Amino acid sequence: MTTSPTWPNVNSAADIGSWLLDMDGVLVRDDHPIEGANRFLEILRETNTPFLVLTNNSMFTRRDLAARLAHGGLNVPEENIWTSALATARFLKAQRPGGSAFVIGEVGLTTALHEVGYTLSEVNPDYVVVGETRNYSFERIAKAAQLVQAGARFIATNPDNTTPTQDGIVPATGALTALISRTVGKNPYYVGKPNPLMIRSALRQIDAHSESTAMVGDRMDTDVVAGLEAGLHTVLVLSGVSSALDADHFPYRPSRIVESVAVLATELAAHHGLAS
Repeated sequence: MTTSPTWPNVNSAADIGSWLLDMDGVLVRDDHPIEGANRFLEILRETNTPFLVLTNNSMFTRRDLAARLAHGGLNVPEENIWTSALATARFLKAQRPGGSAFVIGEVGLTTALHEVGYTLSEVNPDYVVVGETRNYSFERIAKAAQLVQAGARFIATNPDNTTPTQDGIVPATGALTALISRTVGKNPYYVGKPNPLMIRSALRQIDAHSESTAMVGDRMDTDVVAGLEAGLHTVLVLSGVSSALDADHFPYRPSRIVESVAVLATELAAHHGLAS
């Protein structure tokens, strides 16, 4: 069921020139493909439609995430994946080329920073950068707080307080930054969603324009608001976190609300004369 059938100046998915797709809740749920996700991706590849799969999770490299999706039966080349770690690295390179950072995070973040020419350092770093991790320690948190207090600029990949797992929620990046913020009285600059900066960096990555791009996500408070503030068409899918009832409680609305990407796949297949 499509509960919001139209978006401004667009009659169907066929009128969209490029796509930004959240991963969890849109393409996969608990590492299992969501109905219609595989066909939707196939159609985008068959029609040479530019797209990126976005995730606020900074733990993994693009290769890691491509392998994870492939394990679930979804073929997404690593060049079609964009993470908050990559967006953060791109942002820091633009702000202070060749800088240094003290990092609390995993290989996805450290690799992204190395690739843009950053040095990891515990001695007078330009930045303290916090990303999602399962291996932090009191000593690392204390060191980060001391460096921020001493003048290092405070950056975080994303503001998510929790991450869902099969065993329940676990603390995420926002929870870790809160420890530092409460200690030194300084808040980080968050690069990932809902900051539209991440959306704009993704648009530049695929040379796309906001007027002809749609952001597809399952969360009103991250995906939809980030797409909206970046000037994109927005699609809320009901296969993840937010429900249609949840959407009514926000002061903004997505361009469309659909059950899943299967609806979009059907529209694209019909437009291109492909099997749905």
